[in-house]
Amino acid sequence: MASWAASWAAVVVLFLAWPSLTEGRKLLVVPQDGSHWLSMRPVVEELQRRGHEITLVVPEVNILIGTSDVYTVKTYPVPYTREEFEFLISSMSNAVFTELSFVEIIINVYERAYNITELMLSSCRHLLNDRELIQYLREGDFHALFIDPMFPCGQIVAEYLSIPSVFFLRAIPCGFDDAATQCPSPTSYVPRLLTGFTDRMVFSERVKNMLFSFYTMGLCHYIYSPYGHLASQFLQREISAQELFGGASLWLLRYDFAFEFSRPVMPSMVFIGGINCAGRKPLSQEFQKLVDDSGEHGIVVFSLGSMVSEIPMKKAMAIAEALGTVPQTVLWRYTGQAPPNLAANTKLIKWLPQNDLLAHPKARAFITHAGSHGIYEGICNAVPMVLLPLFGDQMDNAKRIESRGAGVTLNVLQMTAQDLSNALKTVINDPSYKENISRLSALHLDRPIHPLDLAVHWVEFVMRHKGAPHLRPAAHDLNWIQYHSLDVIAFLLAVVSVTLFIVIKCCCFCGRKCCGQKRRPQKSKTH
Repeated sequence: MASWAASWAAVVVLFLAWPSLTEGRKLLVVPQDGSHWLSMRPVVEELQRRGHEITLVVPEVNILIGTSDVYTVKTYPVPYTREEFEFLISSMSNAVFTELSFVEIIINVYERAYNITELMLSSCRHLLNDRELIQYLREGDFHALFIDPMFPCGQIVAEYLSIPSVFFLRAIPCGFDDAATQCPSPTSYVPRLLTGFTDRMVFSERVKNMLFSFYTMGLCHYIYSPYGHLASQFLQREISAQELFGGASLWLLRYDFAFEFSRPVMPSMVFIGGINCAGRKPLSQEFQKLVDDSGEHGIVVFSLGSMVSEIPMKKAMAIAEALGTVPQTVLWRYTGQAPPNLAANTKLIKWLPQNDLLAHPKARAFITHAGSHGIYEGICNAVPMVLLPLFGDQMDNAKRIESRGAGVTLNVLQMTAQDLSNALKTVINDPSYKENISRLSALHLDRPIHPLDLAVHWVEFVMRHKGAPHLRPAAHDLNWIQYHSLDVIAFLLAVVSVTLFIVIKCCCFCGRKCCGQKRRPQKSKTH
């Protein structure tokens, strides 16, 4: 009987899984190069493994996307060379080690925004003007488009092909994602990206948060409004950048509320933070030997991400000095020139299996630039962190970890060797940091489904149902006055005003009548 029940259960499971096994669909993918692609790639590969036909549209010049044997890659020409592209990326990473005044930082941000915007806009124009590629896409009969909206050109293609789209992102730094999804985002307790605030802000921080919100709105308009103009020209109809972003059927957001501060969300938002945390894989013989040789002290994993290839020698020497003060073996991912004072316990490595090393029981601490990949790998594996944020959302990521007592944040420009040494010893030797990161890890991992499976499910959902219009709020169809009910407030004020006016007039009239009768003189009686 038990055997029969088990067989019947297996048949039911197979039946439920049957659509995803047999109904292979066609998915168009327009990714963003760099670390963004590293997050998206597992989803694309899993969708391909489940029988879907995947087509990537990428520029001829790219760094990490390349080609593949498991899915089709279509390229389009761009007006820049690989050397120019790599120089732009390296200049961004090198700029973080230059100390600037506040005014210089603002100017630098706008310059970088301008350079990146111009490069991405030129790439988008070449994609849309590639008639052969556009014709191929039109004839491709795709069921959906999977896109990183940091490069919103893909959404223009989705509008042109009239297919639903799924966005895959961490967040848009200037809050354009909130505006596009009509998601409430009160400045009173939702800290804006790049501010470094928590959700518990004092009055001065709330003032700064609101002012920064206005500033980023202007920055967003500066960066994304050209895509509205480009889309209007290509689609032959007027469409704004916000309307373009608002056309997404679903938003797959790479964060989790075990790490993020609580805030309002919308039905079209699905949270897949930690999607890059794969299970631990066996270490290679080389890395296993390094871990084994560390003895009882264990290892420290150190990486500043894929975009930082070299550090100024003075700063590299200060870091090397600090790393030599701890008994742990430090595995430092670094491709620049080795500092001359490198200690015996520090090993320079051009590439390391970061997640696998952090998953090892001997991992004692993680020195990271606080990128979202590294942060979630640290959380998944419950390793305390020393955070050296460099740019972008890394300052906010570091603040979130520090506010939960799971790490120590340092300013990479101002820190000394002693500062780094003290921070590293603190997170290793103070048991509260391990306890706090373990609590975060337990919250994050206590979920009914892995983020990768959740992301794949929702992409398949959109393909099966041709979008998700039932998740789209009616707020998209309201103007600013209707959304804030200003017309209703004006109407109610008018009603109250007219009512008060009538009541006052009636009272005055009645008062005059009553008082008039009392004052009227009585006629004297004649005898």
